[in-house]
Amino acid sequence: MTLNVRAFAIASAIIWGVGVFILTWWLIVLGDVAAAPTLLERAYVGYDFTPLGSLIGLAWAAADGLVGGALFAWLYNAVAARLSPRTAQ
Repeated sequence: MTLNVRAFAIASAIIWGVGVFILTWWLIVLGDVAAAPTLLERAYVGYDFTPLGSLIGLAWAAADGLVGGALFAWLYNAVAARLSPRTAQ
């Protein structure tokens, strides 16, 4: 079985981007925004726990998920091809 690299990358981008967006709004609504910079604020330039920051985080996380998903699917396909039993011809 192989993974469709493009489809997996797009799905990863959507899941990670929307996840960061929802997490940001969850923290905004709860008012539990820490004063110290978080790991996401350090990794994604311009990201902050604000409404504008949620959109910036969505864009960065979608790009991050796209690249990460494509690399994962490509690596999975490469390993699966090497480990799959060869068919006799």
